[in-house]
Amino acid sequence: MSLKRTPLFDTHVASGAKLVDFGGWEMPVNYGSQIEEHHAVRGAAGMFDVSHMCPVDVSGPDAKRFLSLLVANNVDKLTVPGKALYSAMLNEAGGCIDDLIIYFFTPERYRVVVNAGTADKDLAWMASVAASRGLGVAIKARRDLAMIAIQGPKARELFWQVRPLTRAATEALGSFFAADTGELFIARTGYTGEDGFEVMLPAQDAAKLWSDLAAAGVKPAGLGARDTLRLEAGMNLYGNDMDEGVSPLDAGLAWTVDLKAPREFIGRAALEKNGQRAAFVGLKMLDKGVLRGHQKVLTPLGEGEITSGTFSPTLGFSVALARVPVGVKAGDTVQVDLRGKPVNALVVRPPFVRNGKPLI
Repeated sequence: MSLKRTPLFDTHVASGAKLVDFGGWEMPVNYGSQIEEHHAVRGAAGMFDVSHMCPVDVSGPDAKRFLSLLVANNVDKLTVPGKALYSAMLNEAGGCIDDLIIYFFTPERYRVVVNAGTADKDLAWMASVAASRGLGVAIKARRDLAMIAIQGPKARELFWQVRPLTRAATEALGSFFAADTGELFIARTGYTGEDGFEVMLPAQDAAKLWSDLAAAGVKPAGLGARDTLRLEAGMNLYGNDMDEGVSPLDAGLAWTVDLKAPREFIGRAALEKNGQRAAFVGLKMLDKGVLRGHQKVLTPLGEGEITSGTFSPTLGFSVALARVPVGVKAGDTVQVDLRGKPVNALVVRPPFVRNGKPLI
């Protein structure tokens, strides 16, 4: 089966990108140096092709009711046009089918962005929920759009430099808000722990914007840097830190679950029955070595497991996210099984880095 390609594929090839299979998409992992790309985002500005992710337009008289049923966070929080909401879409057992962002336009019109590797199953699940409840809602995948994330302390200024007409619409844009200029959908969101925009635009216009940003000094960055940046920022990666067998309460995402409002949503009964069964923590390596996913974490309260781990280019030592027994807390020292050798790690509260500043 051939891999899918984004509208920027030829641009990546021309730039000498190293391409890999990521969720069925042929994507750039780096353009030469992952470390340089990482530091460019922390220090100035970098850009990522995130066109493999799938925007989905949800509209109709029952759109709000549908999304309220579909996700664990409360869609009632969305009252101002452009406001975004992060949440998890759960199955009946309370496991995470996917994590996603919902953008609000009107109570009858929303845009949802889902992950690349889960897009097909997400769309099938959404359609089945709508049909089973007889809801008046249209669900349309927007594969005609490309997505470019421009991230870093200079990201917004450099974006305005190449698209000056967008400044008026986005200069006062708050974090987790979006503006639709007609040609561009510009969201002040990201996956790096830095400021910036995620821009959706017609697929045929993506190469020109990418070229203009590169000419202005925005450094192309691949999946490798995106992963170290998001891990430093303490952000979950679907398939690593959560999946259909993991409750959001056990993935550090309790803040995205609204159990206070008296509303029905899929998975609520399971969450209320089971509660939190594991703690989701950060780890700071105290010995030599690199923390990696699936390594065992040994604690006085029992075993846990690293879900994501890496060497942090910003901090200069290894960090990880881990699921451990309830009761393990920040300040505790635990051991990690590193190829049969126990090494020491300090339990900390993520994020590790935010807006370029170390937090641990």
